Amino acid sequence: MKTNTRAIADTLAKCYPALASLTGTLTQAVEALCTCHARNGLILLCGNGGSAADAAHISGELLKGFLSHRPASPGQLDTLQRHLAPELASKLQQGIRAVNLCEASAIVTATANDLGPDLIFAQHVFALGRPGDVLIGLSTSGNAANVTYAFQTAQAVGIRTIGLTGAKPGRIDAHSDLLFKVPETETYKVQELHLPLYHALCAMTEAELFA
Repeated sequence: MKTNTRAIADTLAKCYPALASLTGTLTQAVEALCTCHARNGLILLCGNGGSAADAAHISGELLKGFLSHRPASPGQLDTLQRHLAPELASKLQQGIRAVNLCEASAIVTATANDLGPDLIFAQHVFALGRPGDVLIGLSTSGNAANVTYAFQTAQAVGIRTIGLTGAKPGRIDAHSDLLFKVPETETYKVQELHLPLYHALCAMTEAELFA
């Protein structure tokens, strides 16, 4: 791992001592996302309420430049310039393929109506996911049924799972290949610690792939 990538984890531990024990898991999660990207895989994200907003936030940091500009590679730029105006081709950035499952209202409501609300993410994962992809699920309690079923489905079809929860034991714990349990139990306090953690995850992945 690059020196500047590790520096982001060191800064996180310094600014948020409560998260220092999670930097080893953070490094493993970065490696998982980088491996997925190298295989042209897909990063799937899900959560409920504020965690759904966090899933959207994470996908936004992955799909375009976050802390660094990510210009198209020379080969990509050559292809773009053959078909697009120069001012458009020069502005497009490389992304990390990510889909926030919370924002697809048609399939979410259809699944809730036809199969049951607890399956809204599991159906999505089964339809979109492929072996080697990664599913990131956020649940402040660790007990969200729809996230748990999504994790179970992901593991059944060879998708790696990364869970972000609070301090209490939860149902998704046993189905998380990598698990971030932040040391808080109240919902908003758990979310406040999830934010710097997933910012570091996105920044480290970007630094490793593009910086």
